[in-house]
Amino acid sequence: MNTPLTVYTLPNCVQCTMTKRALDTAGVTYVLVDLANDERAVNLVKELGHTSAPVVITEAASWSGFRPDKIAAVASARVPEPVNEPVDEPVSENGQ
Repeated sequence: MNTPLTVYTLPNCVQCTMTKRALDTAGVTYVLVDLANDERAVNLVKELGHTSAPVVITEAASWSGFRPDKIAAVASARVPEPVNEPVDEPVSENGQ
């Protein structure tokens, strides 16, 4: 199972919207945190050295701004999630 990314955003942030859209298109799961409503999150982002939104945190790294190159790299490194498809039951010779 892939660990979701954490994406720290602000309202009316164009780069935040573009980042979320690119992650959605790439099929990457993420947890969204609104920096406007979470003082602890603001402090965390500042401790990491970021001063602008969005801030994306992965298991191995973090970055700020809209970074399609980083999103593509994260998406290509992720393990495809298994699809739960129905299993066809074998049918006996008499149709039962």
